[in-house]
Amino acid sequence: MLFLNKRSFYGFLLTVSIFFILFPLDTEATGSNAPEGKVVEVRTAWSVDRARPGDAIILAIVADIKKGFHLNANAQQVKSFENFRPYPTKVTVADVSGDITIESPRYPKAVPIKVEYAAGDLMSFEGQTVIYLPIKLEETIKPGSLGLKLVFEYQACSDTYCLFPAKIKFEGSLTVVESGTGVSKINEELFVGFDQGSTASTSREVNFDLFGWTFAIDVSSEFGMILLLITAGLGGMLLNLTPCVLPLIPIKIISLSHVAQNRKQCFMLGLAMFGGVLVFWLVIGVLIALVSDFSATNQLFQYPAFTILIGAIIGSMASGMFGLFSVRLPNFIYMLNPEQDTLHGSFGLGILAAILSTPCTAPFMGAAAAWASTQAPATTLAAFAAIGIGMALPYLVLSASPAWVEKMPKTGPASELIKQVMGLFMLAAAVYFIGIGVAALFSKPPNPPTKLYWWPVMFFCIAAGGWLAYRTLQITARVKLKAFYAGIGVIIMALSAWGAVQLTDPGPVDWVYYTPQRFLEASDDKKVVVMVFTAEWCLNCKALEQGVFKDSKIVTLFATEDIVPMKVDITGNNPAGKAKLKEVGTLTIPLLVIYSPVGKQVFKSDFYTADQVYEAVTKALEGSGSSF
Repeated sequence: MLFLNKRSFYGFLLTVSIFFILFPLDTEATGSNAPEGKVVEVRTAWSVDRARPGDAIILAIVADIKKGFHLNANAQQVKSFENFRPYPTKVTVADVSGDITIESPRYPKAVPIKVEYAAGDLMSFEGQTVIYLPIKLEETIKPGSLGLKLVFEYQACSDTYCLFPAKIKFEGSLTVVESGTGVSKINEELFVGFDQGSTASTSREVNFDLFGWTFAIDVSSEFGMILLLITAGLGGMLLNLTPCVLPLIPIKIISLSHVAQNRKQCFMLGLAMFGGVLVFWLVIGVLIALVSDFSATNQLFQYPAFTILIGAIIGSMASGMFGLFSVRLPNFIYMLNPEQDTLHGSFGLGILAAILSTPCTAPFMGAAAAWASTQAPATTLAAFAAIGIGMALPYLVLSASPAWVEKMPKTGPASELIKQVMGLFMLAAAVYFIGIGVAALFSKPPNPPTKLYWWPVMFFCIAAGGWLAYRTLQITARVKLKAFYAGIGVIIMALSAWGAVQLTDPGPVDWVYYTPQRFLEASDDKKVVVMVFTAEWCLNCKALEQGVFKDSKIVTLFATEDIVPMKVDITGNNPAGKAKLKEVGTLTIPLLVIYSPVGKQVFKSDFYTADQVYEAVTKALEGSGSSF
């Protein structure tokens, strides 16, 4: 017989307790129900009797807890004590059959319960507890049976003692039918408490948000699809106004001005550029639809070699824009930069303009592209074709109206000055792309890449402004023109110097750079997490960050200890950051996501204002945030 003294007995109990916390008991369930006679019985219930491709549905995990017992809350709500560390309730998906996207489980709000073995109230679930699992069926899913294998982990306690942690394995299945088949809601009493804003609606809506102006398009009808394609085309058109594409527009205008008197040739050049833009976006659509590893338009710029190559091509184009000095580059570079008054030259310029647009996301385009990336190949191609047509249309309209460009000076000092100034700006763009490529090569996530390349970029911008002012004073005798263009040159110089300082300054917000562990720690500490997705090649990101996160009220708000401002920089090889971007359901940046102290997403937008951020964070701090 084995005798234990008091100290050994307590040591034995401690060892056993630790063992069962680390290795909870497995309780196998048959069907979707746990064995009878248990303190906790678990079953599943669907929100619909069957589902179609593209539908958003909900699986409820229902835990019926015996009276007198409760379960410890989930990890985001559970509260640990010095003398007691509760084992949290957790639902995980072990396996799935079918092409679906599963969101994080939605746990109910925990209630405080007084117990004898903890120093304070224990955050718990009691009675009938329903945990919701939002599920989105992809358009590509085939009719048949959708199956899930789930694991439910918990620790049941009374007010005087706790049982060993346990684990229940069970399954859930649902019939998937053809699109257009009728679907009925079931078990509606279980879904009364579900926050409908936390997942997509069954009407298959695509939500848009532009600086607080929000609307949704229901794509379940033909009219809705047409409206979505028009919106995607509008987003593509607005790409031309982003900093990524703007440097190329004057080049096209100059090339069209040389042939403005020949309407047919002018139109054909515009049509060729239209074709170049459209072909690029169709290729992107094919890659996203058919290549599993390719999922976003800006993915090209996540490869430093590609970014550096684009910078070299832009630099070669810039060398032909001005005659300040002669530069001879390797012949293969000139093969990539043909004359712009040829059809193949205009076609190539269209491809280059489309490539340069991919780091930026225009209003409306991001949501449309993200939705299209999850659809059937035909729908994906249609959406990306709409983006391409929208982006290319202004060039076609411009070439069809040569009177709009024929007043552009074609010869003489004024014409040369325009080309020289644009050449310097293009050199700035070339240095920018080469700089971010080099920065990405040497970056070590999660730490941000260097920003020193902004100084040579702004040097060429200052040179462009200075040359504009200097040459204007030389080539014109008209006082008003001298004052106007020289003034513009001085403004460009001043803004460029200011930009170099601002863009290399870390700013007033003390950012934490994302890792899964840092995010988990912030959630465990019940902090509001303001997560910004960014990259050095994303100029829209830079503009938003400068306008929003240097606002005095945002800086003051973020200084509180209850907020963790967190950046996810995907400039270089940052697989954890890219995985997080995919997890929040978006493929493009810029993007802002705000999490409440319980880890719930309460705000998400790709174009936002300081007022929106302030209001969302304030609500999250007050515990009254709602999902968007």
